[in-house]
Amino acid sequence: MMIEESSLPLAEIEKNFAVDASGLSTSQGFTWLHAKFTEPRLIEKRDWLKIHICTGVKTNIISAVEVTDRFEADSNYFETLVEDTVRNFEMEEVSADKAYLSKANLQTAVDNNAIPYIAWKANSRATNKEGNHLWNKLYHFYALNQDKFLEHYHQRSNVETTFSMIKAKFGGALRSRNRTAQINEALCKVLAHNFCVLIQSMCELKIKFGFWQEL
Repeated sequence: MMIEESSLPLAEIEKNFAVDASGLSTSQGFTWLHAKFTEPRLIEKRDWLKIHICTGVKTNIISAVEVTDRFEADSNYFETLVEDTVRNFEMEEVSADKAYLSKANLQTAVDNNAIPYIAWKANSRATNKEGNHLWNKLYHFYALNQDKFLEHYHQRSNVETTFSMIKAKFGGALRSRNRTAQINEALCKVLAHNFCVLIQSMCELKIKFGFWQEL
């Protein structure tokens, strides 16, 4: 709730958004027994959490966030992030990499009045199967207008900038030891990032924010 509230002052500025996920390592490694008998490739590797975000491409404000275990699929959180964002923002476009490509995610964007610019895979094709009208329409737009599509899609690189800002200022590792504290620490990094974005926007965009009056 606090993260969403901290993004509200930029609701009139941000119209285009990008969705992606990144990892934050923890201070704990995996147990030897788990690594040896369950997942041998994890030996001497640290555990980590994944943060899924929706960020404005102009200011890098984070409008929605979910924190999950490391192996959660990115695509599963597209709907939640988009719907959490449109509660407070008027979303016109949303971009994401090919990991988010699915009929359900394309439909989610359109249902929320946003144009989806999600990267198509090399084997993506139009299909004659029933119920694929939206898929075919968007695929043909991409195939026939690649330069225009890529111009919008490349706004997605701003979500990488957002992750870089968080990790450069607040570190890419979590110091807490239990899972609940690690999740809260990850959310605190996101909240602190939003405060930094608000301060930067006040200076660069000459925006004046209205805050609650002291009681």
